[in-house]
Amino acid sequence: MTSGDTTAFFDLFRQSLESGQFHKATLSRPTGKAPGDLRQVFLRPAVIRGQAMVSWTWRYERRDEVKNLTPADAVKQFTALCGEQFRNAVLFTAGAEATLSHNRRGEPACTLRRTAAAPVEAAAHDRSKQRFINPEAPWLQSLGLSSGHGQILPSAQAKWRQINKFVEIIDSLHRQHPLPASPVIADMGCGKGYLTFALYDFLTSRLQLTPQVTGIEQRPELTTLCSKAAQSAGFSGLHFQEGSIAGWNPERLDMLIALHACDTATDEAIAAGIRAGAGIIVVSPCCHKQVRQAIEPPAALQPVLRHGILLDRQAELLTDSLRALCLEAAGYRAQVFEFISPDHTARNLMITAVQRHHPDHRARAQIATIKDTFGIRRLRLEELLFDSASDQPAAESPVATDS
Repeated sequence: MTSGDTTAFFDLFRQSLESGQFHKATLSRPTGKAPGDLRQVFLRPAVIRGQAMVSWTWRYERRDEVKNLTPADAVKQFTALCGEQFRNAVLFTAGAEATLSHNRRGEPACTLRRTAAAPVEAAAHDRSKQRFINPEAPWLQSLGLSSGHGQILPSAQAKWRQINKFVEIIDSLHRQHPLPASPVIADMGCGKGYLTFALYDFLTSRLQLTPQVTGIEQRPELTTLCSKAAQSAGFSGLHFQEGSIAGWNPERLDMLIALHACDTATDEAIAAGIRAGAGIIVVSPCCHKQVRQAIEPPAALQPVLRHGILLDRQAELLTDSLRALCLEAAGYRAQVFEFISPDHTARNLMITAVQRHHPDHRARAQIATIKDTFGIRRLRLEELLFDSASDQPAAESPVATDS
């Protein structure tokens, strides 16, 4: 492969797809022709419904988008983007690493390095090939998800997919912000504890950590059930206790989780995590009553938002956008994305945040602008984080959990 031989580079990509030797590829250094907030694109092999595909992850400033293309379409797209929207492309196959870079004048340069051949594992959407949790784990049977023979029950397949997707997200967050060897973690409003158990299992068996995980839940019958299951599984660092989000103030916290906490209970959870110095925060919001009741639509949007269902959706968008901005103003990098398919639950949005060195000082002004535009006079999370008047303990918030 010569310095300017782009044809050989793209032929290597095409041949690796045809032979099953493609491992991954990355596009970086966007040009002025790329969308303004697009940063990188990642490619990996996938198998979807038995068909070989290429999974594309488009990484923007505040979100990721995933698209799946056939190998033929992937070659066309990859070829079109190299040099046009991205100056740098790196291709990894089972036996080679190739780089295609373009200078600011658009002149290409290619390099090829031979590597030791290694088997390629397709990162498929057929998740049975990439499970983070052993389906034979005893706690799955204790919680009613599997049979005594390690088979996930037909009625629990959707929950099983949710569990593995959740652990996949935790794995990604840990890579961005590694947890300490003995992390302290709280799952606020843990319900029946499916995801709490999965988290503990993953941290101990896969990451070899020694976590102290506490599930907080208001319903005593669920804390009793989960405590017995944890004891039966030998999970000595997993505990469950009765309590509310607003009434729990830990001295130290490395990760906070709050899934499907109702209305401002999500805000209480985020604030508790930030105050305790949690390096990772994971929330999946439920209802959005506070902002929904406070919105006074601007005149231009009143014809649209006069419809109740559209006003509800607008309230959801505003609430979770403002939560992400509050997290960024507090020194976190936040992402908002779809957690699982809406076919399983309508409550499928997730907000994740990892600590960074400095807060985004623009975020407070952006929050103020949004509030002013939509006539929102108060925002609960903003009060909890930045308003000195909110230092008084908040009233206990109701919690709806994924049980």
